[in-house]
Amino acid sequence: MVSTEYERRIAARFATFDQDGNGYIDREDFSSAAKSLLAEFGTTARCDKGQALYIGAEAFWQGMAGIADRDGDQRITRDEFVNGALKRLRDNPDRFAEIARPFLHAALAVADCDGDGAATVEETARVLKVLGVPDDIAAAAAATLDSDGDGRVMEAEIVTAFARYFTVPE
Repeated sequence: MVSTEYERRIAARFATFDQDGNGYIDREDFSSAAKSLLAEFGTTARCDKGQALYIGAEAFWQGMAGIADRDGDQRITRDEFVNGALKRLRDNPDRFAEIARPFLHAALAVADCDGDGAATVEETARVLKVLGVPDDIAAAAAATLDSDGDGRVMEAEIVTAFARYFTVPE
């Protein structure tokens, strides 16, 4: 039996993906997340960074749907998410990281306002807030991602942390 704490954590993770709150995850949720990130950072959809973000969002959706959309209806219910995706991905967190990598790479590029290849802690917190993470948690999480304390968050740090967050043990 799945524990109450585990259920609570999984519900929070499901809600992060369900951007529009309609009770399931679909392609539009990923597209909406990309659109919101572009708006937050004043980046157009037609520029290289914008195109990369939308391509990354589509790749992320396709990866998630391939793992979790058990009935093929092009949407992932909470049950499919909890019982399908997370259980399979928990067994192989590297697979989840690879599914998410194109989107995370592109999101980092959009957030990297000075173009140095890393986002600041503040820029990372902005990304997290746009994706639905509460302000106080976003700030703390972004600071934690800066594992070497240099004020910058690199792609490897984000991908690893993202995989850990979404592949929680029971």
